[in-house]
Amino acid sequence: MAKKHKKHREEEHIDESWLIPYADILTLLLALFIVLFSMSTIDQKKLEQMSEVFNQIFDGANGLMDNSSPMEVPITSTETSDNDQSSAYIEDQQALSAIKASVDEYIAVNALEKQFATKLTDEGLLVTIRENILFDMGKAQVKSEYRQIAEDISDLLVFDPPRNVVITGHTDNIPISSSEFSSNWELSVMRSVNFLKILVGKGTIDPLYFSAKGYGEFKPVASNDTVEGRAKNRRVEVLIQPRVLQDGTLNDAPK
Repeated sequence: MAKKHKKHREEEHIDESWLIPYADILTLLLALFIVLFSMSTIDQKKLEQMSEVFNQIFDGANGLMDNSSPMEVPITSTETSDNDQSSAYIEDQQALSAIKASVDEYIAVNALEKQFATKLTDEGLLVTIRENILFDMGKAQVKSEYRQIAEDISDLLVFDPPRNVVITGHTDNIPISSSEFSSNWELSVMRSVNFLKILVGKGTIDPLYFSAKGYGEFKPVASNDTVEGRAKNRRVEVLIQPRVLQDGTLNDAPK
């Protein structure tokens, strides 16, 4: 009886050479992920540390991140414009403060603290002049003895480049009815106009940037129930406007 020979199947040999490049690819992908993550955090120290680690991993080969630097975030034109506008506004406010200092010095030198007041407001530098130093009661002509003060103020209003300046007249609420004026409105307007005529008449300022108006008794700063309050309400205001508004809008065109 013939012996049956067992057939031994030769074990199949599995080629695993593909595992090496596959592992390399995974390593590179991991490295890429870490690089991108490191760059996204914009941390120079972390980038340098990662570069050193990768150089060691790849046996001294050129570092993947040699001469690397943090990612620079580009500055958009909008951000640049906003910064420029903010700087321009701040500079203009500083210039208004310098003008205020000049006016305050004039007031102090001439001992006019009781007749003049200055204040920086959202609308600009406001110079307030009490009525009694410029006008007689119920009159709109600037008193001759105080014309020099008006001319001095004209010199203080010379700006380069020019600024818009508004002269505004105000009265108390005591009704006026004369051959010259039929209302406080008319009186307040003519006071501001006559004061402006003296400012412009000296020839040192550009009339294009100056205007005059009157509010009569309708914008009081004190109660009209007292003599002191009515005296405060009778006034002329000189508003020196900013060239740059807070939102960056230019305000340098003649009104």
